[in-house]
Amino acid sequence: MKPKVLIIVSNANTIGPNNRRTGTFLPEVAHPYAEFEKADYEIDFVSLTGESPFLDALNLADDPDNLKFLTGKGWEKMHSAPKLSSINTDDYDAVFIPGGLAPMVDMPENTELKKIIAGFYESNRIVGAVCHGPVSLLNVKLSDGNYLVNGKNIASFTTEEEDNYAKNDVPFDLQTALTEQGAIFHAAEPWSANSIVDGNLVTGQNPASAKGVGEKMVTLIESKNS
Repeated sequence: MKPKVLIIVSNANTIGPNNRRTGTFLPEVAHPYAEFEKADYEIDFVSLTGESPFLDALNLADDPDNLKFLTGKGWEKMHSAPKLSSINTDDYDAVFIPGGLAPMVDMPENTELKKIIAGFYESNRIVGAVCHGPVSLLNVKLSDGNYLVNGKNIASFTTEEEDNYAKNDVPFDLQTALTEQGAIFHAAEPWSANSIVDGNLVTGQNPASAKGVGEKMVTLIESKNS
């Protein structure tokens, strides 16, 4: 059987006091999707509410992987993604959460999401997230009562990057929040590729890191299925 990857996306389309338009950042979903597709995995999407999600950064559509996602099956599947609570996640090998500012709106406290991520992690399945996507890892408690990120090597969008991007729009600083829950945070140069693995957890810093997150997730999935 082909390995199965579940991609969980936000349903938010605005953020902050000025209602900044947002969504899932196109390359952060398209680039990992391309890696999963290349590996011939079965790829499914779900969203938190089951309503059609939104895409941000459509100005980057001329990138080959982004264009293929938009014109191929990727966006079609994402657009019609069912509600997270309506599916059985037990038979998936990995879960991936792309970024964009949208996850900062509806993922910090979503209890269903936290439960599912904990389930993947504690059953030794792969958990991946990039840029603002690691906000999905915040407030995830494991069965021993510890935060999932406690003591883990983590990358996400950095304070330095946020200061020059959306500081006035986000409800909190992601690097600070992850560090406060015990994450060992790894920040590279702003906007440079930076993806890291810690056990079955894969995280990346920004859009340039999305491809690396996808590649590292594929490597882990292949090693577990060999």
